Amino acid sequence: MNYEAKVADLGGASSVLVDDVELEPGRSKRRGLIIGGVVVAAIVAVALLKFTGGEEQAAFAPEEDGVAPTVTVFAPGRATVAGIINTTGTLAARYELPVGVVGEGGRVVSIPVEAGQWVRAGQVLAVIDRSVQSQQAESSAAQIEVARADADLAQANLDRALKLVDRGFISTADVDRLTATRDAAHARVRVSEAQYRELLARNARLNIVAPAAGLVLERNVEIGQVVGSGAGALFAIARGGEMELRAQLGESDLAAVPVGATASVVPVGTDKSFTCRVWQKAPVINEQTRQGTARCAMAYAPELRPGGFATAQLNSGAVVAPMLPESAIQSDDKGSYVLIVDGQNKVQRRAVTLGIVTDEGIAIDSGLNGTERVVARAAGFLSVGDTVRPVTARN
Repeated sequence: MNYEAKVADLGGASSVLVDDVELEPGRSKRRGLIIGGVVVAAIVAVALLKFTGGEEQAAFAPEEDGVAPTVTVFAPGRATVAGIINTTGTLAARYELPVGVVGEGGRVVSIPVEAGQWVRAGQVLAVIDRSVQSQQAESSAAQIEVARADADLAQANLDRALKLVDRGFISTADVDRLTATRDAAHARVRVSEAQYRELLARNARLNIVAPAAGLVLERNVEIGQVVGSGAGALFAIARGGEMELRAQLGESDLAAVPVGATASVVPVGTDKSFTCRVWQKAPVINEQTRQGTARCAMAYAPELRPGGFATAQLNSGAVVAPMLPESAIQSDDKGSYVLIVDGQNKVQRRAVTLGIVTDEGIAIDSGLNGTERVVARAAGFLSVGDTVRPVTARN
């Protein structure tokens, strides 16, 4: 089509002639803008079509004109998942030995150790004044000498009587009496010796000694203090210096962590990481917090201070299970579930049990074997029994 346009000069023209049709200038300008907009829109549409490869895949396309809606599905398969449980806990001595007064006690005259020092088994931790007990021991030792002298005299008297009995100067009854006296004297010797040993043992217990080798954690006594059996623990020792993390875990996490599992521990105040091994799980659950304690042992290090706080990553063991993104999992008052598409392209509900949560997704402990076609997203817009057109998600 040929267009003939006559444009008058700016000074006097009042109209434009297009295809022999005279148009006013305002209408011509609007028509030009419309044509330009259509051209730009067409260019953008061609560019988008080229960039997207000519198709756009949606997770859910609603039904139009009686056609089943399109949904994106995928088969999760099965993957090996390393279970990690993040938790917190308190550092403590694995075996803390409270050490107190074993004997009768007394006034403390010397304390040769301080908190933070290592001690060996039997090493003296505190010395108790024993001036009175020493005098008692000396008196007991003298009593032994007296008893032995009496025993020697009784034996001599018996020996002389036995020489005279044959001559008739001593009766048999006298010999029996002297024999009994001799035996009683020897018995008193043994009693005195036993009493002396008892005093020595009591005096030895006056000193407070370490029951086992380890690290002194606390010292709760001072020189000059009078202590007794009711004084409580004067020292606390970490046996062998062994430490542990007492991690607080929920019921399900505690059940998932096996004895022997390892963990990475980072005490508060330091960026150093330590490895520990779970050696005991609490046999009871706290009724208020619904948590239990996993005790994770580790070797001594200066950064591990009993009573301190620490974070830990517990390895709960590897599991092989289907992995789903969070978008594919739904939940209601009946529990967690996913929607799957069966062989007839109908939507079905499948109850699932959730397992370990990782950065890659959520492991499914039960409910799926990994071969099902699971609806990836938009499951909230579908109902059980709906017929859909499944489209497999691209990897």
